[in-house]
Amino acid sequence: MNDSFKKIAVFLVSAVLLVALPLVLQTQGNAWVRIVDIALLYVMLALGLNIVVGYAGLLDLGYVAFFAIGAYLFALLESPHLTETFPAIKAMFPNGLHISIFIVIPMAFLLAAVFGVILGAPTLKLRGDYLAIVTLGFGEIIRVFLNTLDHPYNITNGPKGILAIDPVHIGGINFGKTLKLDGFSIPSVTLYYYLFLALVIITVIISHRLQLSRVGRAWMAIREDEIAAKAMGINTRNMKLLAFGMGASFGGVSGAMFASFQSFVSPESFSLMESVMIVAMVVLGGLGHLPGVILGAVLLAALPEVLRYVAGPLQAMTDGRLDASILRQLFIALAMIVIMLVRPRGLWPSPEHGKSLNRRKAPDPVPGSTQAVTPGVDNPADEVPGDSSRPMSINP
Repeated sequence: MNDSFKKIAVFLVSAVLLVALPLVLQTQGNAWVRIVDIALLYVMLALGLNIVVGYAGLLDLGYVAFFAIGAYLFALLESPHLTETFPAIKAMFPNGLHISIFIVIPMAFLLAAVFGVILGAPTLKLRGDYLAIVTLGFGEIIRVFLNTLDHPYNITNGPKGILAIDPVHIGGINFGKTLKLDGFSIPSVTLYYYLFLALVIITVIISHRLQLSRVGRAWMAIREDEIAAKAMGINTRNMKLLAFGMGASFGGVSGAMFASFQSFVSPESFSLMESVMIVAMVVLGGLGHLPGVILGAVLLAALPEVLRYVAGPLQAMTDGRLDASILRQLFIALAMIVIMLVRPRGLWPSPEHGKSLNRRKAPDPVPGSTQAVTPGVDNPADEVPGDSSRPMSINP
């Protein structure tokens, strides 16, 4: 009962802190709330990649491709780009597409999952470095396609990107504008914070349930030893495809929210460095451990913005000889090196696999009796529990 009370208390305190966080940060300006919003998007990305890397042990360096797929899907369905480019679509939707967010998010989820399976299919027999190289190439292929699909038909608008993306609308609330309630104003960045927080909570619940399920245990068996897992009857092919699909789906949803939040997308936002940063979030936080992954994502997403307040003064002290952006990258690299040296398993690693068995200690046998107790075995396989007069034997 005491443990239950502690869990409830921790849950309530955490809920109050998460709800009040943007309201407190808002007193210092909307910039800090915007940083937290971006951090929540990266938390979703890291949780999705954790399914592939942390649970199944499949190194994916092209995860940013699914982020891009979700972002461009939302941009095409929630902007005037398609209606201005294709007269046929303009004739069918004279007022623009403007599809509901409750339709776009499942579409981004499913489309990214399909592309995740497409990526996973040719990599089923690859491991380690070879798998990393193939997934890296997939991410670059998607970025190049987005950069060049502006002719002969202008689908993605090429390197110019897509502008004028609609904000999220839920129940008459426009997340792109300040919400006013009885003289109290909630800025757009704060509204997006609560939306992203709700999506992150859903993602955490799904990830946790997957981890405890038979599918999650199969992924972990593949991660530890694929040959042994296959020998035990696990369909490693289907499990790998499922891991790629589930991990990619969260990336698609995060990308859709990113497009809505930014109101603009371009191929520059989905470079290789983004994939590397997402992998670093999972590894530095703690592979396969949800709290560690969340911690790593928040720290690495917020650290570059926080370091602006350190790199700027240093640049001024050197009369501009040192570039602030380079200094920030240097500090981030040093922080990552220190973390990996001090905490090689991550900031918050997962507990050791396996649990100790609390076995009931058997009573000492009475001298001269026929009771036989094998060390370490309380009830032998052929012994009826509670019947101490029966000798150990394979015969009835």
